Amino acid sequence: MTQILSGHGCFGRYLCHIARREPTEECHACGADQDTAEHTLEECPAYADERRVLSAVVGTDLSLPAVVRQMVSSERSWEAMLVFCDAVMSKKEAAERERESATLAPSIRRRRVRRRRRGVPSSAPPPYPLGPG
Repeated sequence: MTQILSGHGCFGRYLCHIARREPTEECHACGADQDTAEHTLEECPAYADERRVLSAVVGTDLSLPAVVRQMVSSERSWEAMLVFCDAVMSKKEAAERERESATLAPSIRRRRVRRRRRGVPSSAPPPYPLGPG
């Protein structure tokens, strides 16, 4: 849910401009010029079934402000949005992992492996106390 509400997640705009892991903002699911949280929530045809279920609970205005108003006004709306986000983001993340692991994926798209900083041995104690005692 946080990804849809913040726009930080598997969205073309975020992956292109912030994470710098996509060459364009394009929606891989439908080919739209811009893949944003709003596009995913309001119009992407790939998630029409999930959107239909959500709309039945929160109404037809699926703009972020309207959905948030509905979410805070009823537990049923909150749950419906949670189910929508879980289903849609799971699909988007799975598709992103497939693109990252593709043999011919451009280097910009491949998953980055985190590396330990130099000079920090793996057995070094934490730089702060862990608790009382």
